[in-house]
Amino acid sequence: MHEHDLSKVGTRAKPAGEQVAGDPDKAFQEAEVTSEGEYGIPVITHCCLEPHGQVVQWNGDKVEYWPSTQNVTQVGNDLAKLIEVPANQIHTHMDYMGGGFGSKFPPDLWGAEAAQLSKMSGGRPVKLFLDRATELTIAGNRPSVFAKVKTGAKKDGTITVWQSQTWATGGYTGGNLNVSLFPYVFNKLENKRLNHTAVSINAGSARAWRAPNHPQLSFVTCSALEDLAAKLNMDALAFFLKNIEITTRPQVYKAQLEKAAEMIEWKKYAHLRSDTTKGPVKRGLGIGVNTWGGLGHDSQCRVTIHPDGSVDVDLCSQDLGTATRTMIAMVAAETFGLTINQVKVGIGDTQFPPSGGSGGSTTIGGVTVSTRKATVNALGKLFDLLSPVMGVPADGLEAVDGRIQQKGNPSKSMTWQQACAKMGTQSISEMGQNKQAEAVKEGLINQGTSGVQMADVSVDTDTGIVKMNRMVAVQDCGLVVNPKTAESQVFGACIMSCCAALMEERIMDQQTGRVLNPDMEFYKLAGISDIGEIIVHMDITPEHDARGIIGLGEPPAVGGVAAISNAVANAIGVRVPMVPLTPNRVLAALSQRRIG
Repeated sequence: MHEHDLSKVGTRAKPAGEQVAGDPDKAFQEAEVTSEGEYGIPVITHCCLEPHGQVVQWNGDKVEYWPSTQNVTQVGNDLAKLIEVPANQIHTHMDYMGGGFGSKFPPDLWGAEAAQLSKMSGGRPVKLFLDRATELTIAGNRPSVFAKVKTGAKKDGTITVWQSQTWATGGYTGGNLNVSLFPYVFNKLENKRLNHTAVSINAGSARAWRAPNHPQLSFVTCSALEDLAAKLNMDALAFFLKNIEITTRPQVYKAQLEKAAEMIEWKKYAHLRSDTTKGPVKRGLGIGVNTWGGLGHDSQCRVTIHPDGSVDVDLCSQDLGTATRTMIAMVAAETFGLTINQVKVGIGDTQFPPSGGSGGSTTIGGVTVSTRKATVNALGKLFDLLSPVMGVPADGLEAVDGRIQQKGNPSKSMTWQQACAKMGTQSISEMGQNKQAEAVKEGLINQGTSGVQMADVSVDTDTGIVKMNRMVAVQDCGLVVNPKTAESQVFGACIMSCCAALMEERIMDQQTGRVLNPDMEFYKLAGISDIGEIIVHMDITPEHDARGIIGLGEPPAVGGVAAISNAVANAIGVRVPMVPLTPNRVLAALSQRRIG
């Protein structure tokens, strides 16, 4: 169980094989400055405030299923396999859920057990949710990563070589880390040597966790890079900008770093490593970066316009608390020239057309395209009906501000209700579908995001307590559907980063492997007083808009841990090698510096 010490894991180590690019040995010989460091980020659990579970009721040969899930369309099919019934006999519906973050896709054994209990009781509804201890022990976690990193650079700050040995665990299968992404974001480095080992332990397994493995990659990379900058006696921001050309999107990251620096007042508060001001409280700034895909998933939507003017938009998606309902309503309402409250959105029910699960930041792209296409198709049918009535070609009509009118000519119009009344007793019902390849070609969706987080912390060197002053996040995600809800996603991501950087950690008995803190008393999460001020800037530009919609849920959750860890190192003059940055770890790092 000594997952932090690779020499003690024995046969549970599963090396992945060395990856080499360029000539790292020669690059280290030629490097004018080298830096070596060790870094660790522990297993953290999903800790959804609503635990995993469901209500199931067996009704004859049918099963009514109300799960807390991120995948309404598919989860019933998976349950059908577990309880050995045809998938079409399971009706799944879910209106709301209390957090998932990647862990709530399968029905799991507790779903099957609830179904069997209902069947055995003669069809009574059974509500089965995990208790907190079980939830934190087996319901999913984010794998740990431990690393030994050596880097080299020229005196002017140009990084020339990266070498890392990493190991990780998320449970019995180990930790699946894509080390080819090292150094994270700064990935076009010519010379690198990468070794990774998955460590298997008898513990709850990993599940996708808001940008799987990216927070760990960002933490190790940005920590090692800021340590190299400190070795060079170079400002961290200047160092990141110096090496911006080896990032995946140089101009975007350059602009985002400069914007974040402006927002956090880098020129005013930045200093080289170690705050030399008097007194025990030291202040520091740090940087973290992120990237993600976010291409919209497959989705189908049905839109119905009724003769009384009411509109139904139905698709079997789900709302994880991210305002998916609102986004669907916004797209439909804008297409029809209506207000949001004139559109009724139906989601979370397998009676509706199928839509993908909410994972990989794929929902917003999928549901907005299918909704847009369905509403455009339905509106086209309405225009065809109205064209002879209004004496205007169908392609010469538009829906604006609750009216159907000749394009650019409000004097030749009728109200939405008047227009719909022309349908008589028949409704118009049309489908729309997001097909990834087609939607990308049409410029509706895309993938590939960039973002920067910067943290401003104060550290009491007498007590080891880290205080968040501010966190700044600059994030692009293509075309933003709703800036307010987009900002909300980034706020939530930053809060989760504060939790992971300062207090979250699964603690296990080194002998028995038992989880020692499976509760809300000793598995710590941040409160409102722990997170400081969070300032979000959505990187909205015409160039980003032109790319189409890209998912946002995951990327801003990536760089915050790195930024906070780097800010602490900047404040106290020494790296705290492992997060969370608890007082004892901060004091231990300070003690080592004094001894050294």
